Amino acid sequence: GIMPDRTPINNENESENKESRKRKKKPNLPIDKEETIKATDVPAGSIFKGYKKVIIQDIEIKRSNTLYLLEMWQTPDGKYISGQLPQCLQGTDFGTMLKTFILHQYYHCGVTQPKIHEQLQQFGIDISVGQISRILTENKEEFHKERAEILSTALKEFPYIQTDDTGARHQGKNGYCTFIGNEFFSYFKSTESKSRINFIELLRGQYTDYHIDEMALEYMMQQELPAKYFDCLSSSHTRVFADKLAFEAHLLKLNIRADHAIRIITEGALIGSMFAHGVNKNLSILSDDAGQFNILLHALCWIHAERNLRKLHCYTPWQENDLEKTLTSFWQLYQDAKEYRKNPTEEKAKQIESDFDAICQLQSPWLALEQALKKLSSNKEELLLVLKRPEIPLHNNASERDIREYVTRRKISGSTRSEMGRACRDTFASLKKTCRKLGISFWEFLNDRVSKTNAIENLAVLVRQKSIYFPIPLACRSG
Repeated sequence: GIMPDRTPINNENESENKESRKRKKKPNLPIDKEETIKATDVPAGSIFKGYKKVIIQDIEIKRSNTLYLLEMWQTPDGKYISGQLPQCLQGTDFGTMLKTFILHQYYHCGVTQPKIHEQLQQFGIDISVGQISRILTENKEEFHKERAEILSTALKEFPYIQTDDTGARHQGKNGYCTFIGNEFFSYFKSTESKSRINFIELLRGQYTDYHIDEMALEYMMQQELPAKYFDCLSSSHTRVFADKLAFEAHLLKLNIRADHAIRIITEGALIGSMFAHGVNKNLSILSDDAGQFNILLHALCWIHAERNLRKLHCYTPWQENDLEKTLTSFWQLYQDAKEYRKNPTEEKAKQIESDFDAICQLQSPWLALEQALKKLSSNKEELLLVLKRPEIPLHNNASERDIREYVTRRKISGSTRSEMGRACRDTFASLKKTCRKLGISFWEFLNDRVSKTNAIENLAVLVRQKSIYFPIPLACRSG
């Protein structure tokens, strides 16, 4: 679903660049040990000229069992005092490097639990499949917390997010996984639903309250909530509700029972809660036009918009000609929009809008093409949001790339069976992708957290630091 890169590739230059990178990289490798090899059969009278340096890269994978002897002392009053294991080793039979290896193999490399078990047995490790499963899923609260902090921070700091979803089976039943992210973070969450309410609940995060404030009422008005319900809500003195139970009780008190009205009101109250807890009020959401993501300031992917044209079937030469003309104009407009993002001006914005209208108004007796252009025209505001917000990408390819790896994991392991397993699948996918975007080794991150060294900064803090790379939205600039 990603548009191919049409930039011509010079394979010869690419090969030269790869060789150049290798030559520069190898002398900078850290040296772990040094060994001198003497020359043989050196003739008498030869002059020693130093050493020729040859670096050989290798890796050691072997069992490393440690016997800890904990001193035991009996105090005069009969109590016992003993030496204490390091904190990261307490309550376990396995060391930090082994745990890191298991987590990395499963969540990063996609190796199944039976294969990990077989692999470790061949290394001489005495471990059961159940112990591997517990290492993968139990006592991961700190990882879950860090993942939640990443999303909360990103929604406060960044001007836009991208989103997509895919299937995610759990306990043998169909479910969904929603992706939220941008250039500097990734967040995955599996649920049973992919409704708009579900999506807003994800943006709300760990909070459970509902707010009927100005933002909520504005949303309800945009969704054309019937006036009789709107007036009841706006005149009510109670505006904040601690949880779903209190919120639904309030709706019953106001005699609001229609499903359609309850859905709109619930969505609005969740949006009110979301903004009350600090989500960026200028947040824009870029998606592939799935209805559940169409909230707030919504932007559409140009690649998905083009698919409605590309999937048309031509039966005559003139239909082929009309379609080719339309696609050529569309991609030229796409290139113009890309250039506009780099250097936005009012003159360019007017020209792009005019050219967009010209494409949509193409006269053709081909009914299918006419209908596709009407759909394109109906999405004008969302496709041309880039004219007001040039920091927003034109396509949603990044979301599709991120979620594709989740799909690969699903094909390898099938569905999750426990709630802990599902939570860990989401958490480690989020942390892995975020580490990659921040330029952090996932292996080093896992080892740092498992060993409780915490030398690597909290990922949410690093994500916040990256927000400086985003320009201030044009609509928010003064002057």
